[in-house]
Amino acid sequence: MEFISPTVIIILGCVAVLLFLQWKNLRRPPCIRGWIPWIGAGFEFGKTPLEFIEKARIKYGPVFTVIVMGTRMTFVTEEEGINVFLKSKEVNFELAVQNPIYHTASIAKNIFLKLHEKLYITVKGKMGILNLYKFTGQLTEELQEQLQNLGAHGTTDLNKFMRHLLYPVTVNILFKKGLFPTDERKIREFHQHFQAYDEGFEYGSQLPECLLRNWSKSKKWLLALFEKNIPDIKTYKSAKDNSLTVMQAVLDLLEMEANEQKSPNYGLLLLWASLSNTVPVAFWTFAFVLSHPNIHRTIMEGISSVFGTAGKDKIKVSEDDLKKLPLIKWCILETIRLRAPGVITRKVLKPVKILNYTVPSGDLLMLSPFWLHRNPKYFPEPDLFKPERWKEANLEKHAFLDCFMAFGSGKYQCPGRWLALLEIQICIILIFYYYDCSLLDPLPKQYPHVMKYTTWSYSSGRDRKSQQ
Repeated sequence: MEFISPTVIIILGCVAVLLFLQWKNLRRPPCIRGWIPWIGAGFEFGKTPLEFIEKARIKYGPVFTVIVMGTRMTFVTEEEGINVFLKSKEVNFELAVQNPIYHTASIAKNIFLKLHEKLYITVKGKMGILNLYKFTGQLTEELQEQLQNLGAHGTTDLNKFMRHLLYPVTVNILFKKGLFPTDERKIREFHQHFQAYDEGFEYGSQLPECLLRNWSKSKKWLLALFEKNIPDIKTYKSAKDNSLTVMQAVLDLLEMEANEQKSPNYGLLLLWASLSNTVPVAFWTFAFVLSHPNIHRTIMEGISSVFGTAGKDKIKVSEDDLKKLPLIKWCILETIRLRAPGVITRKVLKPVKILNYTVPSGDLLMLSPFWLHRNPKYFPEPDLFKPERWKEANLEKHAFLDCFMAFGSGKYQCPGRWLALLEIQICIILIFYYYDCSLLDPLPKQYPHVMKYTTWSYSSGRDRKSQQ
């Protein structure tokens, strides 16, 4: 009787293992590995994420994996994977974002995991539905104060205008009145560093900081800004009431948890979260409205019916006034639907099945609102700007349309979503009340993360009154 040599057995065993692994990998989603070890497709993806996703979606289908900086990111671009993403107990939000938080704000993973839920509850409580009434007057007052600097008429870049209007308003309300600089040089410096930090955020969340010299410089500048101002923020008292600002509530919690040394870091996170999305949404909302004359006209008529004709006196915007102007909120939500640029992420704890694929543990599962919002099943004529579709949403009970995912989903939806909507609503009301506006360039066609130089003109609405 002849025996098979041990060498042959080992070779056959290795072949069997390789065949098994190959068979197992065939069940995984198609994978884009890039051509640079570890970095993978990081540079191509980071440069134009949505274009990259679109090309991959066309080539590989609705589920695919991308290797970025040593991390496997599996994208779900259609509804088939939504139930797994939203309902599976095998995926986790906090573990998915702990690395980006560490890279962009220098908050250690153990501190983030310990404090995240408590801080989320605190911020959500301060900016939630029940407390919105406290912000309406503040926002109106701050926005009118900034609009006084605009002058009676002019022509400028819409994106630049929105930054100069909303940066100080948001900072002064969330942190403390007067925190945003008033000196021209310091204003330019703030804009320069925040824009650099914001524009490099995608790379900063993945790459070592030593490879991003300019981004790192701006991050350190912003952290130093908060380091300097934290004592003043802590002792600040509102002239009108004794309520705490959002940042003061965060500082109180950090003190209770003996993590005060991380106050500047959480200040930086709050700053980025509040500015990085509000300005683009305001930009695109104005661009869409001004590009649709009938919608613009209807909004103007509604504002005139509620507040009268523009005059010298400042107006007060109330919750009842906002309810009389639902089209404005519809326009904002429709803009967000069309221009939601980001992704929602979860970490896969145990393998999960999506379609015919098995997504392995350790992958980051990525859900793209940009593509979900273009599903004709939920949004007929999905590429058209149709604010009237939001009539179907039960906004009185704070419910959005089905499959609308711009603010995240589940337990950790964006805690500031209602305040952001309120700020943009009041912004639109005040600008259209005081000014006649027009867009001088065509509506930009770029992807939502690109806000092309777009010229608009404005002139005082008081001229409207004199012509009547």
